[in-house]
Amino acid sequence: MARLDSLSALLDPSGKMLLAEMYDGVIENVQKMAISVGMKNTDLSGDPQAGTVEAKRFENATSKTYGTARTAGKGDGITGKPVTISIDQNKEFVEEIAEKDVKLIGVDGLLAKRSANHALRMAAELDTAFFAEGKTSGTAFTPASGTTAAQDILEEAIVTLETLKNSYIDGINRDMMKVVMDATYYSSIRKYLDTVSNSNVNTAVEEFIAFHGVPAYSSNRLPSGTKFELMMNSSIAQPVMSSPYAAERIPLSEDMAVEMFFYYGTKAVTPETILTYTPA
Repeated sequence: MARLDSLSALLDPSGKMLLAEMYDGVIENVQKMAISVGMKNTDLSGDPQAGTVEAKRFENATSKTYGTARTAGKGDGITGKPVTISIDQNKEFVEEIAEKDVKLIGVDGLLAKRSANHALRMAAELDTAFFAEGKTSGTAFTPASGTTAAQDILEEAIVTLETLKNSYIDGINRDMMKVVMDATYYSSIRKYLDTVSNSNVNTAVEEFIAFHGVPAYSSNRLPSGTKFELMMNSSIAQPVMSSPYAAERIPLSEDMAVEMFFYYGTKAVTPETILTYTPA
């Protein structure tokens, strides 16, 4: 890619194209870096531009004796519960770039550095908001009396979700859950697995992929004091929109502003399928 030698070129078509290319991978990068991406509910309807989207939950069907519908002259209605997610977080990255920095680094090099950082910080914010919602809307898990070992507490929480029953849920398979732990709790589980014979865990690598069938991750973005959040996939929705790039000259100077704007909302769709553990 040819280097642009003047920041003013950002106002030209070639400069805007370069900026677009730099930001083109931002959303993709966010998806790779944010743990919460694979956990989000994406079965949403509505136009995000209107400011809200909606997720729907439907109750499980219940069988009736043959002939019930014929006698009643109608079948059972489908009971659904809509959940509205407001896109109420309006955020921006607006950074001023000095002409001298462009001369030293070059436009493409500088934009690559800043767009990569924007992706990292956007990922961090989305992850943090996601797990904050899990803590707020989920249920605080309390282990049984006498359960103190990290691995036993986590297994007990998994069983709690595995046996959950209500009008919408009739048990949750372990491969439908994910657990995200803080670094210290993740380390405790990792050390436990190191001591277990035939655990099928490679002790030479950092990740252990899953704990008793539940995909497991380490994150530094859980709310303070929270040791883990265990949830069913799609428990939380977090629609995101972004305006990938803009560049404009700062009045009465040679400097430029490079801008990125994004908008999102976060809400639990199935709060009963979220368990959080914060020791007393």
